[in-house]
Amino acid sequence: MKKVYLWLLMLPGLLFLTLFMIVPIFMTIGSTFFQDGGFTIQGYVKLLGDPYILKILGTTLQVSVITTIVCIVLGFPTAYYISKTKARTKGILLALALFPLLTSAIVRSFSWMVILGKNGIVNNILTGIGLIDEPLKILYTPTAMVIGLIHLFLPLMIISLVGVMENIDGDLLRASESLGASRLKGFMNIIVPLCVPGLIVGSILVFVGSLTAYTTPQLLGGKQRVVATFLYQNAMTLNDWYMASIIATVMIVVTFVIIGLMNKLARKLNPKG
Repeated sequence: MKKVYLWLLMLPGLLFLTLFMIVPIFMTIGSTFFQDGGFTIQGYVKLLGDPYILKILGTTLQVSVITTIVCIVLGFPTAYYISKTKARTKGILLALALFPLLTSAIVRSFSWMVILGKNGIVNNILTGIGLIDEPLKILYTPTAMVIGLIHLFLPLMIISLVGVMENIDGDLLRASESLGASRLKGFMNIIVPLCVPGLIVGSILVFVGSLTAYTTPQLLGGKQRVVATFLYQNAMTLNDWYMASIIATVMIVVTFVIIGLMNKLARKLNPKG
């Protein structure tokens, strides 16, 4: 009887997700296999056989992977420090970590345009101290997109890791030291494996968010295309909804493949779950 009540409580949410997310996704995917009244896969053949589109897909994956790796490198020590502080300090630090999420992505992107431009703060400082003679071209490159996406998604990585780290008993590390292990060895063999669930969740959030982001790549990438901006161009500028649906399907497939690979990696890194 209790299970019936649980299903009834879940029913409104399930209906909403089914009608407004699952059904439209399947309709979008299904429409890519039919054109002019017949079944076809020529759209996918054309998409995957076009060097320009493959370059866009490669750039998107490269930007997403680099963003995820940098967020792990920056977020792991930050989250560990936050998780070990007192409750009051932890609340302040978490608020500071989440603060970028309270600002519009457009505002943040325009701020980075001011910082990374040819006459921006970075180039002015570098030329002022004599490290470079001419301004560096940072804006409207994949590097600028990575910087903007790190700023956008780093809080998600930190929050995912803090939630796991604050539940790890600090006595485990002290016990390993009492048994002769160095602090670094104990950290790598005990703390890191226990943080794998948070790393996987954070990595999926950052990677998928970077893969599907539109505003930041559009403003900081300039003519550099990623899959999201290419999809928008086909749908809204070229009015080619068929190709836009194919691109969206490819994004969905890539997302599920990456999630599957990360889950396999998680099982290898932490086989005991």
